Amino acid sequence: MFKDCIYIQMERIDRIEAAIIELQKSQAKTDLQIAETSARIKETDAQIKETNKILSNIGINLEHVAEEFFYYSLKDHKKLGKIQFDDIEMNVKAKIKNTQDEFDLVLYNGDAIGLLEIKHKVHPNDIEKLKTKKIENFKTLFPFYANYKFYLGIGGMSIPKEVADLAHSSGIAILRQKGETVEIDDEVLTAY
Repeated sequence: MFKDCIYIQMERIDRIEAAIIELQKSQAKTDLQIAETSARIKETDAQIKETNKILSNIGINLEHVAEEFFYYSLKDHKKLGKIQFDDIEMNVKAKIKNTQDEFDLVLYNGDAIGLLEIKHKVHPNDIEKLKTKKIENFKTLFPFYANYKFYLGIGGMSIPKEVADLAHSSGIAILRQKGETVEIDDEVLTAY
């Protein structure tokens, strides 16, 4: 009986050892899968980071294109509504203490400022930001102009109707692209 008991115990130990070996193999396989998954996640994260960088650059470039388009559209005819301006500047930047801002287009004359926010596609929050934060920041950053009259404009390559309606109801000028507005600099045109 004692021999039988030892034999049964040995069988159990053998089964436990076999199970441990199988468990170790399974764990090794799982560890390999985790390592492979981790490597794929790192590759995916790197690709997402690169894609985000590319998309961000595209967005920045589209906004610069829109700013330049409207700058050159207003450069020779510096007018908003019936207000004639004497000068225009693009990408006016300033920082004083905790206030920092950039203004896409700024029109000046002796008693008025035209602040124009330019976007590739205009959204409703762009209108609100222009009416509140942009004017406040401009007056803080350029106190000389604080008592001037401010006229606002929103320009975009795409302005949905509801956003245009919001701008109209707020008394903000809307600047859109128009197919006929093209400047051709061909004074040095040469035949090749």
